[in-house]
Amino acid sequence: MTAVPLEKDAVRGGMISVAGELALCDRRGALFFPDHGLLAVSDLHLEKGSSAARRGSLLPPYDTAATLACLKTVIDDFSPKIVVSLGDSFHDGEGSARMPELFRSRLAALMAGRDWFWVSGNHDPDPPAGIGGDSVREISVGSVLFRHEPSREAGEGEIAGHLHPCARIVQRGRSVRRRCFATDGSRVVMPAFGSYTGSLNVLDRAFAGLFRRDGFVAHMLGADRTYAIAGKRLLPG
Repeated sequence: MTAVPLEKDAVRGGMISVAGELALCDRRGALFFPDHGLLAVSDLHLEKGSSAARRGSLLPPYDTAATLACLKTVIDDFSPKIVVSLGDSFHDGEGSARMPELFRSRLAALMAGRDWFWVSGNHDPDPPAGIGGDSVREISVGSVLFRHEPSREAGEGEIAGHLHPCARIVQRGRSVRRRCFATDGSRVVMPAFGSYTGSLNVLDRAFAGLFRRDGFVAHMLGADRTYAIAGKRLLPG
């Protein structure tokens, strides 16, 4: 595939190498592979608000609008040829059918003119209804493999989501906790992109064994850029 140049003024992120593939950790939580023109996002959890409302929870029903608006800014900046959504794109199996027509039209506009892959997740194991795109369990591009849940086996080249990683440090006496990309250069666990998604500290036992300790870095999301923080500086909580 033809490499896609990066507009330096359009994005503020950190470049990483994963299994020899160059990628940019965008400050909004997307991962862009310029050599493939591929943008990956994870755990959108669209229609989480409406799902909660069905169970009697009074969450404001604005999550889908906010998530799609953020996704549009990322797509506008990178103009990807390929978009991979790494599972839990919808908060439940009926989320795509429940999505209002206004948001379906916005999503269709984002999908137009590019290849779009929905990776199945634990929240949405079946293909989304009436949305378009291709539904897959996992997909390989170059030397990387995109799937929803990180494997417990050797993960060379694996790009996954599911765990919603975040990291905490103390900076100038102040505790800072942010979503992050977690990587050791062999694999990446991506932050959740959705507006209503929670996060789990990368020092939690759920991440145990996924990364080499000597090369582990958390790329924390900031307001205007990402910040690469060595694993030894990270704190629980």
